[in-house]
Amino acid sequence: MPDEFIQRVFGPDGLIARFHENYEYREGQIEMASKVADAFQERKHLMVEAGTGTGKTLAYLVPAIAAAVGQKKRVIISTGTKNLQEQLMEKDIPFLKKVLPTKFTAAYMKGRSNYACLYRIIKAEDQPVLDGLDQIDHFRKVARWVKETETGDRRELVDLPENLPFWNRINARGEICIGQKCPDFEPCFITRMRNRAEAADIVVVNHHLFFADLNVRGNQFGKVLPDYGAVIFDEAHLIEDIASDYFGFQVSNFQLDELVRDIDGLPIHDPVVTRELTKLAAKVSGLSETFWMRFSQAKFDGRYPLLPDAFVYRNSVGGTEPTALGEAYETLEEALKTLEKEIEGFAADMPEADSLLKRTRQARFDLEFIATQTERNFVYWIERRGKGIYLRASPVDVSELLREKLFDKVETCVLTSATLSSGGSFNFVRERLGLDTAKTNAFTAPSSFDHERQAVLYLPKAMPDPRSNEFTQLAAGEIVKILQVTSGHAFVLCTSNFSMNALYELVSSRVNFPCFVQGSMSKAGILDRFRTTKNAVLFATASFWQGVDVQGDQLSCVIIDKLPFAVPSDPIVAARSRFIDEQGGRSFTDYSIPQAVITLKQGIGRLIRSRTDRGVIAILDPRLRTKPYGRQFLESLPRMRIVSDAEQIKEVLYPQ
Repeated sequence: MPDEFIQRVFGPDGLIARFHENYEYREGQIEMASKVADAFQERKHLMVEAGTGTGKTLAYLVPAIAAAVGQKKRVIISTGTKNLQEQLMEKDIPFLKKVLPTKFTAAYMKGRSNYACLYRIIKAEDQPVLDGLDQIDHFRKVARWVKETETGDRRELVDLPENLPFWNRINARGEICIGQKCPDFEPCFITRMRNRAEAADIVVVNHHLFFADLNVRGNQFGKVLPDYGAVIFDEAHLIEDIASDYFGFQVSNFQLDELVRDIDGLPIHDPVVTRELTKLAAKVSGLSETFWMRFSQAKFDGRYPLLPDAFVYRNSVGGTEPTALGEAYETLEEALKTLEKEIEGFAADMPEADSLLKRTRQARFDLEFIATQTERNFVYWIERRGKGIYLRASPVDVSELLREKLFDKVETCVLTSATLSSGGSFNFVRERLGLDTAKTNAFTAPSSFDHERQAVLYLPKAMPDPRSNEFTQLAAGEIVKILQVTSGHAFVLCTSNFSMNALYELVSSRVNFPCFVQGSMSKAGILDRFRTTKNAVLFATASFWQGVDVQGDQLSCVIIDKLPFAVPSDPIVAARSRFIDEQGGRSFTDYSIPQAVITLKQGIGRLIRSRTDRGVIAILDPRLRTKPYGRQFLESLPRMRIVSDAEQIKEVLYPQ
């Protein structure tokens, strides 16, 4: 694609400038667009680090549209969040349809559970799935809505609560779908979504759907997405963890509970079969409850290692015997086998039963894979989330899988994010994802912001080691001092819930500014409170380090308690570190430091979101100054003036 086209679109008097009255010519944006265009022409992969303010979505959309239409190859745009996916479909793509002379089509796809199932809604009208008058009223609204909606997307139901208790019983999740045997297959919202995608030049998805498709593409389950010739990953720093999830295995107490409930709901008219099936389902339910109760170590939310001796132990004569958990697993597996055989008897004549048969087999297979732990290159762990207990297994290293399934098969993959490099190098992400150096170019887009003028980095003197007992008390004192200068307007980003709650308690009682703490309400609710409350201070952890945008004076200070190293005892972190060490590497240098650098850059990126923003970044961890690796962190940050006196912060916030 000639550079003249990029200039004609992005130049100071270009097509975008004519349609966008507030358009600002940005060198980084036009350079990025040219690099993406080159990647399509040269059939190469590209990594682009582009910070906030670059205008990266338009920078990759314009050449992607030109390539999709000109080279007649569909381009998938994969985002890290649904919010960005919706921004592309509702704002950026409609804008480009007005601006560009090239005519193109675009569609979006989400996971099946986002869509209503016509067949299940009709069945629900005849079955008691609702509790209370509120649910009955909400269901009536849903039933009216499905007759009017074109998409069936749950997001359209803005007047109903986010967590509809009955949504899981009427959505189009794949486990219960009977496919082309369904009487509502043609008008089905999933069928319509796929038809729109098959006809589109650009298809916008999120990473979860993309890697769900990549995992099943080519096996007996077929594919989810239409065929494509290129992929652009926005928020590409998330790829490794999401891919690892989808290349793995999982079974949960919720999954088995839903299986039993759906078996009880089968429309069987033979009373003998019904009695036998009900008895077997009840047996599975009881044994499942006994099995999950054995995971007493997972009392609190978090991830816990699932060791090989959890299911069997070596006896005194060198043989193996099942533990109490192993015995619970064996009896549950036998009950699932018996249930399978019973369902097999009529599955051929009943699509719903055939779907349940596949689910029962998959649950049994996943349980066996996790319990036996025969794959050494997998990590096995337990995860507790609220009332949910999940047994999980994921590959320790996904680089070979990604190379084989994605990068060697797709001509052009563009990976972009505000944080892809560590210490000026892209090698960490490139190696973690399995990108071939010879076929992959890398580029850092110039920033549109003047951080030396707009921001100051505050590093307090004489802070103790962050692992010491006195660190939290002294950190609270520093936070109070900073907030007095900034009059609130701050995020306090913490590396653990314990630290967050401790600092919130210590600081909120010593300042007169409104203080909020993550967990006291939903993420959207607490962000809205922060944006609309004068001089607010928000204490938060992991989910607020990225994907949060607060522009202007409302946020002029980001305080970070400690360098965001991953918890070494986390099962996934421990397994990846052990794998690197066994390969002859140094896990702390090769994994822990670059991973923490990328996370720190994400947190710092919350501050300067426009050319008029000003503010202070405060990092309370003394290791930036005292440890040799501190230089790698500092060299990875935007160039800013460094101060150690809180009073000097005023010079940036309140310039004369």
